[in-house]
Amino acid sequence: MEKVNNLSPVPSAEMEKGALTDLPISDDGLDNPTGIQEKALLRKLDLRLLPAVTLLYLLSFLDRSNVANARLDGLTTDLNMTGNQYLTGLTLYFIGYVLFEIPCNIVLKKTSPQKWLPTLTLAWGVVATLMGVTQNMAGFFVVRFVLGMTESGLFPGVVFYLSMWYKRNEQHYRIALFFSAASLAGAFGGILAYGIGFMKGVGGLNGWRWIFILEGILTVLVSLAAYRFITNYPATAPFLSDSERAYIHARLKNDSDATRDEAFAWRNVSQAFKDPKCWLYGLGFHTLSLPLYTLSLFLPTIIKELGYTAAQAQLLTVPPYACATCLTITVAVLSERYRLRAPFIMASACLAIVGYIILLSAPSAGASYVGTIFAASGIYPATAIVLSWPANNVSGQTKRATANAMQISIGNLGAVLGTQLYRSDDGPRYFLGHGFALGYLVANVFVVGTLWAVLRRENGKRERGERDARLAGVDEEEWLGDQDPRWRFQT
Repeated sequence: MEKVNNLSPVPSAEMEKGALTDLPISDDGLDNPTGIQEKALLRKLDLRLLPAVTLLYLLSFLDRSNVANARLDGLTTDLNMTGNQYLTGLTLYFIGYVLFEIPCNIVLKKTSPQKWLPTLTLAWGVVATLMGVTQNMAGFFVVRFVLGMTESGLFPGVVFYLSMWYKRNEQHYRIALFFSAASLAGAFGGILAYGIGFMKGVGGLNGWRWIFILEGILTVLVSLAAYRFITNYPATAPFLSDSERAYIHARLKNDSDATRDEAFAWRNVSQAFKDPKCWLYGLGFHTLSLPLYTLSLFLPTIIKELGYTAAQAQLLTVPPYACATCLTITVAVLSERYRLRAPFIMASACLAIVGYIILLSAPSAGASYVGTIFAASGIYPATAIVLSWPANNVSGQTKRATANAMQISIGNLGAVLGTQLYRSDDGPRYFLGHGFALGYLVANVFVVGTLWAVLRRENGKRERGERDARLAGVDEEEWLGDQDPRWRFQT
């Protein structure tokens, strides 16, 4: 937990950047008798943890969004579905996702990452493969719902997992890197779909079936390996020496609640539901999830409707996602450097707003395509920061795990609506879908601005000592989570 040694005020400029202590945490202030280099240790953690979870999320996003590529290769025709029935299948995925989000994170808290995250990956890999042998619309609906169920626990689970390894001001950049796998999946998905499409007729199967089968089998194989390359928490990680483990414990003890042995209790779950800030984190993602998922699920169709062939549309999905990946990482670095969250979210949302204005107003296919690049380049960086925010600001392990799951659940309700907006009859301009996406992005600017004001006001009250009464009768070593007056929110 990040605490102050006394309640003397922190300078206001530092407070606004999320500084939480009047004494900086450094190597010299930690139990470090062996002279461990913090930067070298962080590089070791990054190389051991981030590639593993990023790969899982890349496969997750690939397996949920490849249906957009499969649609261009004949999925709806072979399953005798209308355009609106296809939209129903997309909606069912997010219903399953929303319903099982919080239960999955509770299971993670009760079990361990090494068991739970690979098991989820194995489950959705099997389901994704089965999509390739679906024979009718009813089967497609069932498989999409179950795919949502099985994928629901990964993202909030990994966000919670990383919060148990890194200090608060280190988590944001790592979560953004992890989330960049979503845009990478879009880029790779287009390339893979283009290549796999040439397998049409192999084994008597259409190309879209091979997209699901091959990408699903890849997920299954990676999940089996994941039981070995996903580790638990620092206390038991086999790749750490005893001195490294002790050092990580010391640095986290001075910064967060990650080292506390917090038993699961339902009252800690209810704290998240009673905290208005947790609902605002959810609304922050809700207003981004509609444009995020409509773009990922309909981008190939949007591009094809501009007059390109199916094969060209598969390849033309790559540049928007490539730009989104680069900007996601760049904005994350800047946000981390300046210790600011809300301004970068709102600026990124405004970039996406420009993209949708172009899509709604541009008369030519080329201009509209540029609009998709602007939209993707704004949506993905904003989403990466929003999704890391509760991991930085919610204290109490169970409350944080619940808040992370709440955010994704509330957010994905926007995706449920979004999947019904891009109807076949609305192409090629898709005024309804683009209009909703534009409206949601404008709403995101207002929601994030409101949350920014709430967090800054609460930090100010704690600086002025207006919350000190909460410490009455509390032992100095006792921690009240994010209700503790010594805690400062990152804004």
